[in-house]
Amino acid sequence: MSQQFRNIGGASLPPVIKNLIIINALMFLLTLGMERMNINLTYILGLFPWESPFFRPWQLITHMFMHSTENFAHIIFNMLALWMIGTPVENVLGTKKFLLLYFISGLGAALCQMLVSYFTQTDINVPMVGASGAVYGALFAFGYMFPNSIVQIYFLIPMKAKYFVAILAVIGLVSGISNSPGDNVAHFAHLGGMLFAFFLLAYWKNKGKLFLR
Repeated sequence: MSQQFRNIGGASLPPVIKNLIIINALMFLLTLGMERMNINLTYILGLFPWESPFFRPWQLITHMFMHSTENFAHIIFNMLALWMIGTPVENVLGTKKFLLLYFISGLGAALCQMLVSYFTQTDINVPMVGASGAVYGALFAFGYMFPNSIVQIYFLIPMKAKYFVAILAVIGLVSGISNSPGDNVAHFAHLGGMLFAFFLLAYWKNKGKLFLR
């Protein structure tokens, strides 16, 4: 996905986006380094379902900074998406509101995925990792705040942001319900991130605070 909204996003990387990318990159390198010492940080900082004996409260936050070391595209996609769609959102919301949006979306994603896992009897000893839930919250915010901005899908297909976000939500819902064998993507975490971002943005809009820094 490329962007045609430089007038909204600006040229420089805003502080929250920049620091989130740096922290995620450092955590990825740390995870790789610890694996060489036979220490799997994923089982310490990744998020386990609350009924798992491996669940710890801090995992609700730390899982957002962990990414699979077996799939380099996981962190690359998340950080690229965070940079491309998060930058204009942070520039308009300001650092404090964007940081709150990011973590509320990430926490909401975690809670939704854990709730679904509880009712679907998912393996309780497999952790969830990744910033995807928080990034999907930022993506929803972009579509919500700049619905008619044009994004280029794979640099080829122009589409309004509101339609792009809606299509991603539908794909996530269908994929989550179908639960195809071998699909290890936490689709309901993505949807949870979007849902909680909507709640927060709707609250700010109702209070007349949506576009205030």
